[in-house]
Amino acid sequence: MRKHFDLQLKELHDSLLKMGTMIEEAIDMAVQSLIEQDVEKAKRVIENDDNIDILEMQIEEKCLDLIALQQPIARDLRRISTILKIITDLERIGDHAVNIAEVAIKIGKEKFIKPLIDIPKMADIVKKMVKNSLNSYIEEDLKLAREVAQMDEIVDNIYRDIYIELLELLTKNEKNIPQTINLLLIGRYLERVADHTTNICERIIYMINGERVSY
Repeated sequence: MRKHFDLQLKELHDSLLKMGTMIEEAIDMAVQSLIEQDVEKAKRVIENDDNIDILEMQIEEKCLDLIALQQPIARDLRRISTILKIITDLERIGDHAVNIAEVAIKIGKEKFIKPLIDIPKMADIVKKMVKNSLNSYIEEDLKLAREVAQMDEIVDNIYRDIYIELLELLTKNEKNIPQTINLLLIGRYLERVADHTTNICERIIYMINGERVSY
């Protein structure tokens, strides 16, 4: 029975990593669609979101089946409940990738009011956060989970800089209003991705040592 349970748990791990990879790709493609002003690429992000949602439901069903049929012990139950929490946050991150793609479509081929520097920088950080948060889960690496959670402050600081810079541009020319709002939204979506990843790390820390933390 234990061998069968461990096999099913490994399948869950593999599915979780697959979902994480899909999320990383969605964020990357969404931001690239903005930078390259590639509307078709943005549309693919939106279309692919259905696959992420389907995988989330499949993982959830496997988790519930394990709980109902295998009656896991306390530590295993904590791990399965952690997976359920993680996929919820991952799904929301996927939604934010879609949000970014939708804004990229709105901007279209319109000339940027400023060079895109900080938004790609934010995107690189949040992709790294997502990847390393899942690595910390698989490896049960408490130190890595804490490090990823603390990266949220870096993202917050970049978003604050974007906010200040865009508002300054707004005061100089009212014609910048629509794009300013759209770029602020993208910054906000990336900041929320970092928040959800921090949630994942907090749950992983609890799974590893039972400590409830808030970053």
